[in-house]
Amino acid sequence: MWLPLLVVLGLIFLYRRYRQSLILDNLTDKYVFITGCDTGFGNILAKNLDKRGMRVLAACLSEKGAENLKNQTSSRLQTVILDVTNSESVRSAAKWVSSIVGEEGLWGLVNNAGVSVPCSPDEWMTKKDFSRIIDINLLGMIDVTINLLPFVRKARGRVVNMSSVVGRLTMTTGAYCISKYGVESFSDSLRRQMRPFNVKVCIIEPGTFDTQITSTDAIRADIVRTWKSAPEDVKKSYGEGYYQQSLKAVDAIKPLANKNVYLVPQTVEHALTAVYPWTRYSVGWDAKLVFLPLSYFPSFFTDFLLTFAQPKPAQAV
Repeated sequence: MWLPLLVVLGLIFLYRRYRQSLILDNLTDKYVFITGCDTGFGNILAKNLDKRGMRVLAACLSEKGAENLKNQTSSRLQTVILDVTNSESVRSAAKWVSSIVGEEGLWGLVNNAGVSVPCSPDEWMTKKDFSRIIDINLLGMIDVTINLLPFVRKARGRVVNMSSVVGRLTMTTGAYCISKYGVESFSDSLRRQMRPFNVKVCIIEPGTFDTQITSTDAIRADIVRTWKSAPEDVKKSYGEGYYQQSLKAVDAIKPLANKNVYLVPQTVEHALTAVYPWTRYSVGWDAKLVFLPLSYFPSFFTDFLLTFAQPKPAQAV
């Protein structure tokens, strides 16, 4: 009884694996623009694509980051300084891209630039703290996409947006999850709009990786900063014990982070080079086996699971 079903499932699995393995021809003729190439995923991706012979246009935030990247890659790779929160900088970068790609268009746009801090408890922060992350992770990504989309349409290429598993399940405080939920929504809307133009939009959803964006030092420093500047009545409500326990919780993140940071750039490569890319890519064992399944559970269950080990505020009822 079960044998025919197992055979069918096996054939479907093999077909999907074969379909996934099909790679585009003429990769060396294709231009790819990547934001956030100073360090981390963007930096690794730029180097990987350059080794494959693709024409990489790498956007860095600093001159030092751009210079370091050029020293480690071939002469094919070109860099530009880009601040995604500055619309003038984005327009200037778009003109630069246009002057290079010409009528050929831009095959790939990878919106990788992002930050994760400030990420302290919401009541300790200000509107400015929330705005910083949203400006970079969401509004900056939208601005870059709008300005470069005409070149992507011309090439009938790909847009790859860096989201996160926390764009499916809220697990941190601050605006990081908010921004990634926005990335998911914008990407879904854009994918449907671009379908008639044969432009594919892919979403990358990494789990927890050991990168600069999840630096425990940066997170600890942010918690210290926001606690010191919080109003006295807020400090009284939470208490010194809650503050100290929050710092200890940050230290527990580091050992759990996936050290194989190359998994994410490899996934982006597939989205750019596969004949049939996936719409969504969940990257990391925690994303696939823990966080995404949890996102389908009832709220009362995930609320309990994500809060039972949290420190208790001094004035908790």
